[in-house]
Amino acid sequence: MCSAWIRAGSCPKSTWPSDVSLEIRPPATVGEVRACEELQLQAWQMPDYREVVPLHMMIAVVKGGGLLLGAFDGGELLGFVFGFPGITAGGRLKHYSHMLAVRPGVQGRGIGRRLKLAQRQAILARGLDLVTWTYDPLESRNAALNLDRLGTVCRTYIRDLYGAMTDGLNAGLPTDRFEVEWWLASEHVARRLTGEGGRSPVESVPVNVTRPAPGGFRRPGSIDLTRDAPVIEVEVPADYQALKAGAPALALEWRLATRQIFESYFAAGYTAVDFAQRRAGGERRSYYLLARDLPEARHEQPAADLDLLIG
Repeated sequence: MCSAWIRAGSCPKSTWPSDVSLEIRPPATVGEVRACEELQLQAWQMPDYREVVPLHMMIAVVKGGGLLLGAFDGGELLGFVFGFPGITAGGRLKHYSHMLAVRPGVQGRGIGRRLKLAQRQAILARGLDLVTWTYDPLESRNAALNLDRLGTVCRTYIRDLYGAMTDGLNAGLPTDRFEVEWWLASEHVARRLTGEGGRSPVESVPVNVTRPAPGGFRRPGSIDLTRDAPVIEVEVPADYQALKAGAPALALEWRLATRQIFESYFAAGYTAVDFAQRRAGGERRSYYLLARDLPEARHEQPAADLDLLIG
């Protein structure tokens, strides 16, 4: 593999100030749950409350066996993670993590990861070993957290899961999603959480060859779906939000091109097992690594929800 690869989570990040005591715990009052409503508006840049998971729903889900954890600085909510019990297509019980939100002003400071680690501890204590959730596969920051730092894997691609959305992060494009699997007790996850998980020694083969585009962006370029190496790499935009703001037509081109790649290779038995970044010519570029017949790719049958595919 190219020596220019770096772990997506290895870039220097600002640390949480030593004079701030960040506490991860369930919200203790109705007001603290209400703050989770407000934080959704901020994190997803929602124009109104239509797409907010409301207070009464969060409280009811928790009463019914769900989990809501907040990250608090004193009494101030800085982030939360929210989910509920689920079941896989094969009948296996799991936890479905629906939302992870961090206040925009403090993103990139490890709060999301700390919330996910607290979630893992709580779900293991309940006797479950699988958590699944969805995210936009073109969002490099989310991919770095999910695959690189937490050790999730993915082999399920869902087209336009939520239909048209109006928030600032999703408006105007199909809401395609990865559904990732977080096997909480696996060796793969343990290695990632301790920072011991290295890149596979197997050389990766590129599927898409991108090229420069106006505005400092890149175009998906040529795609070769005949590649059948043990490990393939798929380039995605380094900053999809900037791409959508500066070149929305190109953002749609990326969506459709990568949809074709991921659907084809997942159907062929590949699993997304890692996410990496490298710098070339002063430019940061992002890549998924998809593997076949490697230990990280060997899990149970895909953990798709029974009613996930609508229509």
